[in-house]
Amino acid sequence: MGKLRIMITVNHQKHEVDVEPYETLLDVLRNKLGLMGTKPGCREGECGACTVNLNGKAVLSCLMLAAQAAGKDVLTIEGLQEGARLHPLQEAFVKNSALQCGFCTPGMIMASKPLLDANPNPSEKDVRDSLTNNLCRCTGYKVIVDAVLDAAKSVNKKGAHDEN
Repeated sequence: MGKLRIMITVNHQKHEVDVEPYETLLDVLRNKLGLMGTKPGCREGECGACTVNLNGKAVLSCLMLAAQAAGKDVLTIEGLQEGARLHPLQEAFVKNSALQCGFCTPGMIMASKPLLDANPNPSEKDVRDSLTNNLCRCTGYKVIVDAVLDAAKSVNKKGAHDEN
């Protein structure tokens, strides 16, 4: 089987990409679109470093074939900020020192975004559950959970401000 031509929307931009049938979404994001924020960790779906949002849901891009993302919307860490302004999750990770080495950070943030989109007032358990598929070797998770809860407060303030 030869290459497939797929249409994919990544970070609100449409792309037409030729892919091999076996190429993963992770490989296309990094090698064909130059988006290096999505990290290749284990390539086995165990670490979560490659987490992106596909149609608003967190997915492991190392386990998804690029062809499966055809016609869908992909959001990566690079697409979160608006211009020079960081997304509240990104700001909260910096503010709460939840970065450490930074390798797992994009996956942690991208796993947390659908949670906050669906539940603007998550409990600590909700946050921990949303991060079940994401590993961090540096932080012990407390500061990561604190950052997500802090981001929820910021999102809620922004939402309350926008309604006024």
